[in-house]
Amino acid sequence: MKNNNYNRIVFHLCCLALVVTSMTFAIRAGILGQLGGQFGLSDTELGWVNAMAFLGFPVATMLGGAIYNAIGAKKLIALAFFCHFAGLVLTITADGFWLLLISTFLIGFANGSVEAGCNPLIAEMYPKNTTTMLNRFHVWFPGGIVIGALASSAMTTLGFNWQWQVALILIPTLIYGAMMIKSQFPEFDRTDHSTTSNLKHLFSPLYLFLICCMTLTATTELGTQQWIERILGASGASPMMILALITGLMALGRFFAGPIVHRFNPTGVLLGSAVLATAGIFMMSQVHGAAVYLAAILFALGVTYFWPTMLGCVAEYTPKTGALGMSLMGGAGMFAVSMWNPVIGSWIDSARREAQAAELTSQQSELIAGQAVLENILLFPAILIVAFIGLYLYINKNKRVEKYA
Repeated sequence: MKNNNYNRIVFHLCCLALVVTSMTFAIRAGILGQLGGQFGLSDTELGWVNAMAFLGFPVATMLGGAIYNAIGAKKLIALAFFCHFAGLVLTITADGFWLLLISTFLIGFANGSVEAGCNPLIAEMYPKNTTTMLNRFHVWFPGGIVIGALASSAMTTLGFNWQWQVALILIPTLIYGAMMIKSQFPEFDRTDHSTTSNLKHLFSPLYLFLICCMTLTATTELGTQQWIERILGASGASPMMILALITGLMALGRFFAGPIVHRFNPTGVLLGSAVLATAGIFMMSQVHGAAVYLAAILFALGVTYFWPTMLGCVAEYTPKTGALGMSLMGGAGMFAVSMWNPVIGSWIDSARREAQAAELTSQQSELIAGQAVLENILLFPAILIVAFIGLYLYINKNKRVEKYA
């Protein structure tokens, strides 16, 4: 019973750290326009700023996954706290492009440290219910985005500048830092946990296939959400309200993930998610006004289970990859998004220039640019449909987990 209480407290600490992670995503998405205006940055340059958050993440997960067995989760989460605090303060005091790059990288590194520490910790605390508990943990990624998106929208409306919006994130950061100091983390037998052993099993065909899929699921979800203000700003719908709607539905879906995962198994969930995500992005690329909200709901239903279920597949189907396997899986997703962010920014710049050359109004140019970008992003979930059909057939043909490891 005492261990269960410790686990519950540590689980809540992990959830709050993930809230901080997701608020950095939401508020950065909400203030891109202000950053571009204040510092005179193009969308391509803003793409590089975004890329630093997604690049810092895989650097942290690769490092964290390699040293997790040696130092444990608590020290990784402590590292996340210090980098969150330093990155947020440096962002608030930034005076231009280069300091924004550095501070955003630090925040991304902190976000990756949270994932590297918390995902394997939760898998170890709940070995009989791993995918369900990972989904419940990842409730707080969209949950934090809802908080951040609503806060950003409200603060912008009330006239608060972007520095105040970033400063808001310091509140939950300090709270989870204080919780970390007071919490007693569970200890596990490390005789069966070897980073060298984990490393050898990373080269299994199934794990490498899952890595490739993760790059596409992450870009589908986060590549779209991080640019929501620029892509849908002229659609006739509120981008921050759309972001709040999408992530609110994601949080609700992940909280009740257990029965769905048990009913359809992880691979069935992933296949259904890819179909819905494809339909949602296609609809968003074709409509404007109130219909965008309906398309956003469809998109949300598609991306809800992508991230935690991919991690659950690693824990269940390639368990011998251990903490390193889970950390590198998350890192691969974020690294892919970091590489695609400048590309997405350049797509927006290019589509806008083409629309302006056709002598369209500013509003029409922004709308057409956003829809063109969505049509490009549509390719990612479309590829996933084919990939997950293959994964579904393979897993159902080989029922015993031992065969995958």
